[in-house]
Amino acid sequence: MAAQSESVTELFGSKVFNEATMRERLPKNVFKALKKTIDRGHSLDPAVADVVANSMKDWAIENGATHFCHWFQPMTGFTAEKHDAFISPLPDGHIMVEFSGKELTKGEPDASSFPSGGLRSTFEARGYTAWDCTSPVFIKENGKNITLYIPCAFCSYTGLALDKKTPLLRSMDALNTQAVRVLKALGENVSSVTPTMGPEQEYFLLDRFFFEKRLDLVLTGRTLFGAPSPRGQEMEDHYFGTLHERVASFMHEVNIELWKLGVYAKTQHNEVAPAQYELAPVFATVNVATDHNQLAMETLQKIALRHDFVCLLHEKPFAGVNGSGKHNNWSMVTDKGNNLLDPGNTPHDNMVFLIMLCAVVKAVDKYAKILRASVATPGNEHRLGANEAPPAIVSIFLGDQLTDIFDQLGSGGAKTSKQGGELKLGVTTLPPLPKDSTDRNRTSPFAFTGNKFEFRMVGSMQSTAGSNFVLNTIVADVLCDIADELEKSKDVKSAAQKICADIAKNHNRIIFNGDNYTEAWVKEAAKRGLSNIASTVDSLKTVMDEINVKMFKKHKVLSKAELHARTEILLEAYAKTLNIEGLTMLNMAKRQILPACMAYSGDLAQTIAALSTAGAAAIAQKAMLEKTDTLIASLYTNIENLEKAVAKASSFGDIEKKAKSYSTDVVAAMLMVRQTADELESIVDAELWPLPTYAEMLFLR
Repeated sequence: MAAQSESVTELFGSKVFNEATMRERLPKNVFKALKKTIDRGHSLDPAVADVVANSMKDWAIENGATHFCHWFQPMTGFTAEKHDAFISPLPDGHIMVEFSGKELTKGEPDASSFPSGGLRSTFEARGYTAWDCTSPVFIKENGKNITLYIPCAFCSYTGLALDKKTPLLRSMDALNTQAVRVLKALGENVSSVTPTMGPEQEYFLLDRFFFEKRLDLVLTGRTLFGAPSPRGQEMEDHYFGTLHERVASFMHEVNIELWKLGVYAKTQHNEVAPAQYELAPVFATVNVATDHNQLAMETLQKIALRHDFVCLLHEKPFAGVNGSGKHNNWSMVTDKGNNLLDPGNTPHDNMVFLIMLCAVVKAVDKYAKILRASVATPGNEHRLGANEAPPAIVSIFLGDQLTDIFDQLGSGGAKTSKQGGELKLGVTTLPPLPKDSTDRNRTSPFAFTGNKFEFRMVGSMQSTAGSNFVLNTIVADVLCDIADELEKSKDVKSAAQKICADIAKNHNRIIFNGDNYTEAWVKEAAKRGLSNIASTVDSLKTVMDEINVKMFKKHKVLSKAELHARTEILLEAYAKTLNIEGLTMLNMAKRQILPACMAYSGDLAQTIAALSTAGAAAIAQKAMLEKTDTLIASLYTNIENLEKAVAKASSFGDIEKKAKSYSTDVVAAMLMVRQTADELESIVDAELWPLPTYAEMLFLR
């Protein structure tokens, strides 16, 4: 057992040019200069960059690498990489192996071939990648290809952000600036504040055999057809259940690959739905955690294929069972290592905690619409509001103790008797466990869970960069207002108490500790004036509200043009996704499902004819034929309606009108096609049905 522990220790980070490796390989003065750049944002001297690059190159080649690549996150939501070999030509026809500081810190991929929302034209192709030195460089193996990966930001020739990382890094700077101002005004000795995040990644594993027989899964990532399985998740036996041996082997290999890359993969288990699982890491700084999550998603999909699985990251691959989220556990930590959202033993006496708690509450209430828009995707539209996913109404769960404190703040004080206490297990052989001061509310979109907030609305396929740059910026904006008040006050303690009291009075509407799934909460939320934006398109339309434009511009996270571009890109992605889904559904319905149903109808007709010749009544067969033919006629009509809806939606030139038409006309038409097809699945001969069923896909390994 000890040997295994040591091997894991040696394995972890073995493919990462991390601080320990840098300390070992770099000259002391170069290491110190690079650390200043990483920790304090100082510019990197070109001479230092050359030394660092040469050391990275030597280390990478020792590990078998032949290429390096700038690894970045364009607005597709996925990662991109441009590979170059460590070679340069010599005059005599030979080559030398080299890697310069310029090649490390700057690259030039084509910018016009990625989504830009109008920031770039096709003829304006130049774009730049810039090394994000706060996220470690690493080596990745893809088959026989071994490459040095350099995490980068991606911007246009004119400096506009064309990626998801740039606004995330800017938002981290904004939060750091404003949080330090607040803490210094409160008398705290800090130099920096960093947002941290740990994303819980949910996913489905499907046997590759079934996946390849479903065009909808291949092209869209979700099932567009499928009658409910006779058994779903109602037995509640899959969650935390015993791992299937094949799945456990897959998870083991995933862990090994991620540990090599320095990803803190820690928790793994069966999730609620059959064939659904979860991987959760230890916390890291937000930008590193985002990079790690991208690596985790890529690794899950890559390793799954080695085990003849396909990893589905779509938010709702199967109707009627749990969808997959990416619970975004967010907090703030000082350079001293103090978690600003840790209430301590006496949260009512912890002024720093109370200020930070109130700042988050106000930020979520004030900017609920942009927070909702940060998770607005076609996949999440299917997921939110059912099967343990939070609804589209943004609210905060604080738990009894903190809600009690928050209510008392609004009354001018903060003393609570609702301590966590001790949890008695009632078994003499087990010790009492310390009881958390808050329970966990799985229905809440934004829940306090002891020393962090869990933003549960993020979709499993999304990059965490989007939700976190919004979260960082809205909290930074409120902290800025708080810092302005504290810095001009002669009595900081009284000013802080008044700030908390005002927030508690004016923003308590966002606090809800109950069941977010109930119709009663929907009505109550409407009374409170909380928005309920279920539609992705309607949510994205709020992004350009003046309050958001001003906020992002004020903190230099996104200009109005950059924000508008992101809105355009997300609307275009929605329209394109629904167009692909609509066309895929038409293809499957016309070429697979209709022919199978007609063949079944023909078999029934032949059986009836044979029975009639023999003098039999064939009552059941005639009833089945009538029902089948009625459904076939209905399916044919619904297919025609879907064709018209897709044609109508695709004809719009205006992207907002196009996306709206897809979200209303096409979605409604797709639902009708599916309902009829799924009903036919329940009666057509299983031997004739052309698609693997839900029961097969969810339960067969």
